[in-house]
Amino acid sequence: MLQTILLVAMILISVALAGVILLQRSEGGALGMGGGPSGFMTARGAGNLLTRTTWILSILFFLCAIGLTIVGNMDRASRSIVDADAVGELAAPPPTSSAPAADPAAATPAQPAAPSLQDLESSLSGASSAPAPAQPAPTE
Repeated sequence: MLQTILLVAMILISVALAGVILLQRSEGGALGMGGGPSGFMTARGAGNLLTRTTWILSILFFLCAIGLTIVGNMDRASRSIVDADAVGELAAPPPTSSAPAADPAAATPAQPAAPSLQDLESSLSGASSAPAPAQPAPTE
């Protein structure tokens, strides 16, 4: 709901900003067209008003863009897809048999394909980090 409101506000601010920019007097140099005094917004006060309005609309535009980014990321999962737990949730559910596994090697969980964010946080905080995954032997 909030994302829809911010998106509509962003569209309205964008249209208003484009209109205010197009209303401003040209400073010349673009395609040889100078901004002569024949325009209807030639007073210095009107120029200051349009400049101030442009600044306010541009600040609102950037605040709305930041707000849309924050609101859009609130619904996302806080875990990485690389985490072992997240990989297990995406895979097919395990069989629900109550019999213990015959092979003890099959009962141990598989090593994740890449380090998780928790491994990174623990290595940065100086806590005991998990052992590095074994490197495969080079084949020739």
